[in-house]
Amino acid sequence: MSSETRTGPADDSAPGDGLVKAGVVVFAIGAVATLVTVAPLLLGTDPFPTVAYLVSMLMGVGFVLAAAGVLRSIAAQRRQARRVRPTA
Repeated sequence: MSSETRTGPADDSAPGDGLVKAGVVVFAIGAVATLVTVAPLLLGTDPFPTVAYLVSMLMGVGFVLAAAGVLRSIAAQRRQARRVRPTA
């Protein structure tokens, strides 16, 4: 029996996982802000100030962060595959 124990998925984190997780959170904040800023326009009430619309742009920022994390993970997997593959 091994003295090492697995504590969960944090042990298996790959390069880029943090960026993807952060991107998901930022995207979610932007999505909620978008729903909040569009609601007054659909309900016919006064629109929110410009700052609220700027927060909505976090959706794009979150998408870019997540995409950067995925690309970083792909690059790390390619480097690992090149090291493992025997040279002919």
